[in-house]
Amino acid sequence: METVEVNSVSLKRPRSEDDVANADEIKRQKILEKSKAENDSGQSIENVTEQPEDTKSEIIPTEESEEQEEEELEDSDEDGDPESFADMMKHGLTESDVGITKFVSSHKGFSGILKERYSDFVVHEIGKDGRVSHLDDFSVPVDDEDPSEETFTVLSDEDKQRLEELQLFKNKETSVAIEVIEDTKEKRTIIHQAVKSLFPGLETKTEDRDGKKYIIAYHAAGKKALAKVRTATDPRKHSWPKSRGSYCHFVLYKENKDTMDAINVLSKFLRVKPNIFSYMGTKDKRAITVQEIAVLRITAQRLAHLNKCLMNFKLGNFSYKNHPLKLGELQGNHFTVVLRNITGTDEQIEQAMHSLREIGFINYYGMQRFGTTAVPTYQIGRAILQNNWNEVMDLILKPRPGAEKGYLVKCREEWAKTKDPAAALKKLPVKRCVEGQLLRGLLKYGMKNIISAFGIIPRNNRLMYIHSYQSYVWNNMVSKRIEEYGLKAVPGDLILKGATAVHIEEGDVDNYTIHDVVMPLPGFDVIYPKHKIGEAYKEMLVADNLDINNMRHKIRDYSLSGAYRKIIIRPQNVNWEVVAYDDPKIPLFTTDLDKLEGKPLPVLPTDGKFRALKMEFSLPPSTYATMAIREVLKMDTSIKNQTQLNTTWLR
Repeated sequence: METVEVNSVSLKRPRSEDDVANADEIKRQKILEKSKAENDSGQSIENVTEQPEDTKSEIIPTEESEEQEEEELEDSDEDGDPESFADMMKHGLTESDVGITKFVSSHKGFSGILKERYSDFVVHEIGKDGRVSHLDDFSVPVDDEDPSEETFTVLSDEDKQRLEELQLFKNKETSVAIEVIEDTKEKRTIIHQAVKSLFPGLETKTEDRDGKKYIIAYHAAGKKALAKVRTATDPRKHSWPKSRGSYCHFVLYKENKDTMDAINVLSKFLRVKPNIFSYMGTKDKRAITVQEIAVLRITAQRLAHLNKCLMNFKLGNFSYKNHPLKLGELQGNHFTVVLRNITGTDEQIEQAMHSLREIGFINYYGMQRFGTTAVPTYQIGRAILQNNWNEVMDLILKPRPGAEKGYLVKCREEWAKTKDPAAALKKLPVKRCVEGQLLRGLLKYGMKNIISAFGIIPRNNRLMYIHSYQSYVWNNMVSKRIEEYGLKAVPGDLILKGATAVHIEEGDVDNYTIHDVVMPLPGFDVIYPKHKIGEAYKEMLVADNLDINNMRHKIRDYSLSGAYRKIIIRPQNVNWEVVAYDDPKIPLFTTDLDKLEGKPLPVLPTDGKFRALKMEFSLPPSTYATMAIREVLKMDTSIKNQTQLNTTWLR
């Protein structure tokens, strides 16, 4: 089987009027979400995969007003003129820039539109027991100790606002009095339950004032007690039945939101810290995704109530268990993908899909691993490993060509002109971004202590840079390996026996195939192939002023132990179908939510103007679905390529 260089690309249509309207609708919904949250409480082609390091994104705590302002800024100015955006993206990365240059199949490539609509990309998580997550049940487990449904509606919006301010010590009041309009014991009980369940940390009592009954809400103790109550490890123990599992597991169905955004929204509506949620993997934004989430000591009833007030989310399949979820526990993800307006013949499509099922695809790290601007994340990772902290600072903060928010451009210009962190920060309304965090660090620790300043950035974001460098090396080395030795196992290759890597010896080579071969991400705890590619690793790191035999860093966080990764992935459960359609707005399959709501299957013409390829496949964690799609279409998946093709189409 021969390998093929990247030599064909796919045309992708510009954003249709429907897409623009859809984007506007999403923005409108975000504004409605924020407004509803206040009342009730008182990114291009994006690939949906597990975060390859299976690390949880950290959430930087900010004041609510600052957070909302930043969300509005981040939502604004997303889409400019497509041609000017394409001009800016001329400075972005292409696949060949990050070592993605080979194919394993021999069929002729054809074009198709990937993610024309986010609903064309659906991901279902596969749990550690092999079960695919589906949202198919809105019912709530029956529990006599749950409060009544009226608990969620008995308090007015004004009451909720006052109670939240009391709960969070936002004013000088020591209590909040709620008049009982219809004074019955049952009504008072419901108000007591509502305050205690919706506002953890508050206690209640009944008082007579001027012949009227009032429920008085107050803090049982001071701020220290409140802080203790609201942690993940020590919630209100006395308010949770002993017979019930401490964790409510549920299936989260979300549209056009990434996992961390979704959890931030849920935590805001529930008035809890995001760290009481756990999950097995993160899913990216531009898709419909279905995954399991667990939350500590929040009732299914309370979660189900969110279905009435949240847009782009649905929660269901509730159950109580005694354990949270852990990152990396999943077996993988099942993808349902529609590629619209395909140009390939039936024969080409059959060849492409048979190859995907029988051979698979090169397990490259996808483009989102390396950033979208003219300064790739792997360059910053390389500078960290070189201990070159001035370059780290410069790469993160310096002006760069390409597509960026206007305020970031102004911030970078100010930095280049003055090298003054305070002046640059004034140009940056969004402080949660990496640039803002580094500037705050420089302001705090000074320009002579860049290491400490860089340390203000959340750990997972810092590690992202060095993981990006490892991925860059791995992609390049795998392309060299396939170019040199093709798609067969050869002596000197590495395979895994259990968790241990061993070399293939001459006499054993016939016992293995390319699907057994792994290659290392560079580190101090891995071995390298015993053929030309082992030397190529050393040469690449030497060229980057790094010593492959000394991957320990004086800062422990940045020491790389390394890992092994299969070079070819063969998807499981591969199925496909070519369908005809006339209307580009029509969905081409039904989602879990469609089925729950009883929506019928779309009626498609037998001989439509356009053709689409519907494909399904399952992948293990840490693999990139767009790399599988790349193998089918023989297309460059970089934003740079896609946006420039859009502009060509517009002309």
